Amino acid sequence: MQHSDPILDQAAHWAVRTGDPAFVDWDAFTAWLEQDPAHAEAYERITASVADAVQAERDFVPAVNDEMPAAPRVTRRWVSSAVAAVLLVVVAIGLWWGTGGVQTIETAPGETRLIALEGGGSIHLAADSRIALDPDNPRLASLEKGRALFTIVHDEDNPFVLDVATDRVVDAGTVFDVRLSKAELAVGVAEGLVIFNPAGQNIQIAPGQLLESRLGSDDVTLRDIALEQVGEWREGRITFEGMSIAELAVELSSMSGVTFRAAPASARNEVSGSVLIDPIRADPASLGPLLGLSVRKAGDGWLIEAR
Repeated sequence: MQHSDPILDQAAHWAVRTGDPAFVDWDAFTAWLEQDPAHAEAYERITASVADAVQAERDFVPAVNDEMPAAPRVTRRWVSSAVAAVLLVVVAIGLWWGTGGVQTIETAPGETRLIALEGGGSIHLAADSRIALDPDNPRLASLEKGRALFTIVHDEDNPFVLDVATDRVVDAGTVFDVRLSKAELAVGVAEGLVIFNPAGQNIQIAPGQLLESRLGSDDVTLRDIALEQVGEWREGRITFEGMSIAELAVELSSMSGVTFRAAPASARNEVSGSVLIDPIRADPASLGPLLGLSVRKAGDGWLIEAR
């Protein structure tokens, strides 16, 4: 269920969006391009491929008579509705089909997406995240990267099952938030009940509780959190407690579309707080006074370090 090239996937996503005459989010697109030279190269490859497809389509003209006009010159724009429609089906703004009919949906940094589920309910996919769905089994999903908020229509006889890395989360309620990082899985519940690894630890997570599990170990903690913190990222806010600066940099980069990095000497320092993403996207340096950190421009991004 993995993509062959995540950067090309993101480039295709942006190609579809920027080809829309109504597209206005140029700041986020520019930020994505500036994150890595490979982004611009991938975007150029995608648009060039589509232009070639358009040219091939226009060159394919039936030989009816010698007076048929030559195909017009094609530029790298979505000039062919047929090719554009095909690309939209393939890309679907981050939607791909893997082996066995598995449907994979991915968002770019700074972008979120709402996915309607068959039979009711929804998945709100956070920025820079990826989830795999099985059309043949709409009660099964796999979060491969990032985070998502699940609003599930509960069915006691057919529970909704979410696989995350080597762990399994089973819905016994309605609303829960899941975050997967490189080192940790976190599950917060707003309504109902969620069961973590029913065939293993079999831990019940109630509303107002957050479970944190270190990947690859049996290290699991369960603590209380405010209900409003579950899925608060949908409103453009993130709250963190004892998060390393390295993890914070990754989280902010994903949520804002702006590149943040942790200074090596400060990467393991922990920080707690609650911040709004939009003001930080507009002025990355404003993060410093909020958290008592040093935030300064460095190359194509922003460097965070302890004072």
